[in-house]
Amino acid sequence: MYHWLPLTYEKDRHYYISFKDGQGVLHKLEISRVVYDTFDSFELGDLAYLNVVDRHIEQSEVWENTLNMRAMKKPDSMEEIVFRKFQTEKLHKAISELPEKQKRRLILHYFQELTYVEIAEREKCSTRAVEYSIHGAIQSLKKFFEKN
Repeated sequence: MYHWLPLTYEKDRHYYISFKDGQGVLHKLEISRVVYDTFDSFELGDLAYLNVVDRHIEQSEVWENTLNMRAMKKPDSMEEIVFRKFQTEKLHKAISELPEKQKRRLILHYFQELTYVEIAEREKCSTRAVEYSIHGAIQSLKKFFEKN
């Protein structure tokens, strides 16, 4: 059982997949370019799916605190739901167009909630390099949204 989705990445023309097993042990395997491309194309879709599952599970739990939160929160209109769906799709498209290193680091930081230090240790680089890379990715995303 995975704690996180597998992460694919390229380094020096070698392709890898890494994941943590049920005991929290990190595994890293070298894979072919074809397998890498396949994982890479599905990675963002899997993250989006997990976000939907998380929202569904939270909304289906009938606990006192979730019932109270629902009672106080006005339900979203259909227009708001559709707008949010379009924005999410647009975000995934923008992320998929980022350079590989920026995309990987952005996903690790925002979707897998790793710190800059953890990412730097994993990639054997400086924390500053990770920070610049993620900052650059955010700037690229902002530009993408301004144009579209």
